[in-house]
Order: sequence, then structure tokens, then C-alpha cells
Amino acid sequence: MNKESITLYSTWGCHLCDSAEALLRQNGQAYQVIDIVDDAAALAKYRLLIPVIAVADKELNWPFDAEQLATWLKEVE
Repeated sequence: MNKESITLYSTWGCHLCDSAEALLRQNGQAYQVIDIVDDAAALAKYRLLIPVIAVADKELNWPFDAEQLATWLKEVE
């Protein structure tokens, strides 16, 4: 999976988002971060849902742990 294929929808100051990002790093995944404050469509869609990890049209919503993330990433490859 390349960096562009995994997206973390997040925002500054969100401790849950920090946890999700740490799980991605622990899993060794490259990813891009979209701050929902900077994207009106993302803000409208994810305002109350962040953090959300997306690959194509599939999404993993918080809460999730390292094992759930690893399993989900294998399923969406």
C-alpha cells in the first residue's frame, strides 16, 4: 500500500487522532493526514467521527486498537 492510499482524517488537538496516528506508525504504514478543518467536505462528513482511517471507499472509525487496525488493513489491501 502506498502513502496516498491510506488517509487519516484528523484535526489538531484531537487526542484520539493522535492515538490513531500512533497506531498507524506502529503498524509501519505510510499515510497522509487530512485536517478536516482545512477541508469543508471532510469537516461536514467527519466532524463528529474523527479519527477515521480511509482506504479508497472503505473506512475504519474510532475506536480501534492495533490488532483491529492491522486486520482491517489486510482486508482492504
